[in-house]
Amino acid sequence: MIVMEKMVFHKRFLAGIWLALAAVMPQSAEAQYYELVIKGAHVIDPANSLNKIMDVAITGGKIAKVAPVISDNAAQIIEANGLYLTPGFIDPHTHVFVGPEAGLFANGVNSVSPDDFTFRSGVTTVVDAGTSGWRSFPLFKKQVIDQSKTRILAFLNIAGGGMTGAAHEQDLKDMNVDSAVATIRRYPEIIAGVKIGHYNGNEWTPFNNALKVAEKAGKPLFVECHLPEYSLEDQLAKMRPGDMITHTFENIKERMPIVGEDGQVRPFVLAARKRGVLFDLGHGGAGFWFDQAVPAVNQGFYPNSFGTDLHRFSMNSAMKDMGNVMSKFMAMGLTLKQVVGIATWNVARAIGHPELGNLKEGNPADIAVFRVREGYFGFMDSAGNRISGSRKLEVELTVRQGKVVWDLNGMAAKKKGL
Repeated sequence: MIVMEKMVFHKRFLAGIWLALAAVMPQSAEAQYYELVIKGAHVIDPANSLNKIMDVAITGGKIAKVAPVISDNAAQIIEANGLYLTPGFIDPHTHVFVGPEAGLFANGVNSVSPDDFTFRSGVTTVVDAGTSGWRSFPLFKKQVIDQSKTRILAFLNIAGGGMTGAAHEQDLKDMNVDSAVATIRRYPEIIAGVKIGHYNGNEWTPFNNALKVAEKAGKPLFVECHLPEYSLEDQLAKMRPGDMITHTFENIKERMPIVGEDGQVRPFVLAARKRGVLFDLGHGGAGFWFDQAVPAVNQGFYPNSFGTDLHRFSMNSAMKDMGNVMSKFMAMGLTLKQVVGIATWNVARAIGHPELGNLKEGNPADIAVFRVREGYFGFMDSAGNRISGSRKLEVELTVRQGKVVWDLNGMAAKKKGL
């Protein structure tokens, strides 16, 4: 009896030690408690070579884990069977410096409030394309960037006042290199680069000054091609690897299109891409034409990013939103994986934010969950032409820094019987 009692005491003593150690030891990954787990979606994350059904866990606004099966030990679980899950989409060409000035883009009504339009299309990050310049950027930051749930970055316009009208944007004295560089260095995490565009003269000073700013600040140059006195070939020749040119598939009289009369992408365009110049879509209200895009895509020439050129006119015309743009390119032959890569990881690298556009553990939990509808759908270009497609993206759920910010059908809502 004495021996048995000693054995029981010994076992209890060891059990007590184990419980004490377990209380201070970190929990196993599977036993970890998560704030949110999205289960059963088909995950497409080109940056991490993921293209299969996975669970995604979120804690503290960050990606906590991506695995085939994650335990249900979470404050909230969302079942996403039959849906696709990707990093949140990134739109590198928008105009969101909305404000009280009528008829303008910078601090005007032609820009749009980002939160009103981004989340419903799976977009979690936008880059404002030069709507503000070095003089107006502080107002833009205070008035829009700091007030929005959407992550807003910016290409700083070489014109100090930004897009405040044709007359102002022609003022060479306002295109100050030192002032622009100082502004970028003050906000390096927000300002992604410098933009040149909407200049109507024949001097290279605006372009050269913008390039100097980009070089001094260590940022890319973003070229918007409404530059009638500069040839496309000359612009591309000045651009460096990593610089971006937008309105890639535009076909207007002011600018030579990328596809020649022989139906082939021009050799100097192909040479620029080979050098590392990046081609952004820049759809906008007038920047996308099927007679350019279809032959280019057929020749393997795709945009590096899907800049929508979001503003009050483009969203109500052929562009509509990011999902429509991605579906349009699927109708032209790109795969779902390709368009996801263009809308996520491609852009994140181009704007110098590799923590975005992918689902690596520890990165911001920016996520798009969508279905691909099957049927008959029509897609338009800026000239009023239409093509048809059989697949269309429809965003069900958008998560920004771990919080559900768009929920089309109440996937994250509590279920209540009627």
